[in-house]
Amino acid sequence: MVKNFNILKASFVGLITVLLGRPKPNRIKSLRKDEIAIDASQLRPGVRIRIPGSWLTHGFFFNSFIIADDEQVRQIASMNLPQIFCDVKRSKVPPLPSQQVFSTTAPADEPADNEGQASLASLIAEISTENVERTKLIATMRRRLDKAHSHYLEASRSINNAFKLLGSEPKKSIMQISDVSEKSITVLLSDPDSAITLITEKGQHEGQAAHALSVMTLAQLLGRQAGLPEEALHTIGIGALLHDIGKLTFHSSVLRNTQRNEFEEAVYKSHCRVGYHNALQMGTLSPAMLDIILHHHERIDGKGFPDQLRGDDISFAARIVAIANRFDNLTNPVDHLRSILPSEALAMMWSKENGKCDKRLLQLFIRAMGVYPPGSIILLSDKRVGVVVASAMADNPLRPKVLIYERDVPRSQAMIIDLAQESSIKIERPLNLRERPEEEIEYLLPRRKISWQFYKRVGEVNAKTGG
Repeated sequence: MVKNFNILKASFVGLITVLLGRPKPNRIKSLRKDEIAIDASQLRPGVRIRIPGSWLTHGFFFNSFIIADDEQVRQIASMNLPQIFCDVKRSKVPPLPSQQVFSTTAPADEPADNEGQASLASLIAEISTENVERTKLIATMRRRLDKAHSHYLEASRSINNAFKLLGSEPKKSIMQISDVSEKSITVLLSDPDSAITLITEKGQHEGQAAHALSVMTLAQLLGRQAGLPEEALHTIGIGALLHDIGKLTFHSSVLRNTQRNEFEEAVYKSHCRVGYHNALQMGTLSPAMLDIILHHHERIDGKGFPDQLRGDDISFAARIVAIANRFDNLTNPVDHLRSILPSEALAMMWSKENGKCDKRLLQLFIRAMGVYPPGSIILLSDKRVGVVVASAMADNPLRPKVLIYERDVPRSQAMIIDLAQESSIKIERPLNLRERPEEEIEYLLPRRKISWQFYKRVGEVNAKTGG
């Protein structure tokens, strides 16, 4: 039955193509699957079209949409486009045959519709004004995201350099780490959306510095959600940046091996005490910072390491960093084949691992991250695909800001929609990157090599990471 249905669909598309005439090859610049090229004479309400080029160059909010009424037909016809793309399968009605010509001017025996022309001009002016305002909004958002990018890249360089100096110049190293923590708090408090970029767009930097910076950002974000003062956030930030310093002297074969034997696992678990003793010798860290380094792998149920602490015996700061660390290990593990979506990580931590971490803090963490965390690839109700670039407000958790994928529009001009302001559009579901085209992922997550959602297309892999 499925086979017959697919044949029927293919036949329908072929029939429409024959009836409407196949365009000459030199007219078709970027036809997509199931699309045909038509002209303005074939437009009518119910036809789904795609206008070539950037949405900034015309009077419509979207490049691809179903024509709603005759007014939109007139407006599109007035643009004098050399070609328009029609998605036959997703149209409510097929386009008109080529011999049925729609004219934007009145016939010779009929008076000109001056009122209609004035109405059309007014409509175009209104939409153009709306586009100008939206363009300004997008430009403002981009400036904020660019500022966050710059902060992250500078912080990454500082952390890498600080780690190199830990053994020879520990005081200088800690000063650099402290500076990164303090500046990051300022960025977070002045613009919470910057946390999105700091975490999802990890730039070109790999290794432990990238992980440390992500854990610091997530921990400070959680601490801020918990209502901690800036001094406490600063302490947590320093401890989070240093939480894995015990691994700095370990051979990569131990760190990168996800199938460690008993001896290798014991060596791996020793990084907490090794890091603690190294940090203690520096003589500049507070007890809370030292405790984060020692106990960030402890679990509420007492099954963590190195001391098998239980419940409130684990310090508040260590519990915060433990949640941040676990989330980043799930979404950005050493073995990228084991990475999972941010929304999947939150669901796993809540449903399958809620006995491992502080449940109240986990609730706050999920509230801070949102139902669809930044970096999530989603399908909208109008069937467009996008990436969440800013968390939803607490009072409207299902409506974040989304950057829309449009193959013919440069990413620098991509539309960013605030779903809280667009009641007619909603998120239908998150998408699995393993099922998305490579060009789409490159567009939405250009730095995905070390971002949350890096995938190589090698099938499903269960997420079981330490770290």
